[in-house]
Amino acid sequence: MTMQSPDQSTVFSPDANSSRQLRDAFGKFATGVTLITAPSVDGPIAIVANSFSSVSLDPALVLWSVDRDARRFRYFEAADHYAIHVLAAEQHEICKRAARDGHMLNDHTHHFNADGVPLIDHCLARFECRRVAAHDAGDHVIIVGQVQRTEMRDGQPLTFFGGNFGSVTS
Repeated sequence: MTMQSPDQSTVFSPDANSSRQLRDAFGKFATGVTLITAPSVDGPIAIVANSFSSVSLDPALVLWSVDRDARRFRYFEAADHYAIHVLAAEQHEICKRAARDGHMLNDHTHHFNADGVPLIDHCLARFECRRVAAHDAGDHVIIVGQVQRTEMRDGQPLTFFGGNFGSVTS
């Protein structure tokens, strides 16, 4: 049941009939945008995620989550090594391409690290990780990785809010 409160906000209890509203509510949280890459039996694979978060400094741990229904889920569930690329504002086209095509790296300049993970350049930060845990979380799996190598640069971040890409300035 959905109700309008006196301040014009929408109030509802999440259920099967309100998944669109819940997605819209989640979209009210502005996030950065990451591109996760991994090696796979079908070649380099990429997926866009805004579920990235730091977990620990010692040891250096990060997490992200992947939807079990995603066409690329099987690749990332099987990946022991992967890289999280924090995208810069000027990389929005790469993001759009990866959202449509998980094999977009076949047509995009990249190189590989010692673990065979495909890496792209010019992102604001890159975390090369080894998976240390995976946790069931409803319709997603939370993947925790230990950061083995990091690279970063200055620049403006690519952001996502309310279903749209943007950027922020300092």
